[in-house]
Amino acid sequence: MNKRLREFEKESKLEIFGLGAKRHIWEAALEKYAELIVEECMDVVARKCASPTAYNALVEHFGVEE
Repeated sequence: MNKRLREFEKESKLEIFGLGAKRHIWEAALEKYAELIVEECMDVVARKCASPTAYNALVEHFGVEE
């Protein structure tokens, strides 16, 4: 799980790391959830913005692999 997702986990009080051996299931779920949110945001930006600047900023910030 990347550093930013780990920060989100702590801020949301999910405490996935404390689950021990079963945490990998929750980490994968959190990563997928974050991916879906970012993809949705990028879709909206791509459809609504005339300039690719915002889209590119999201790609760079979240490290999206196209």
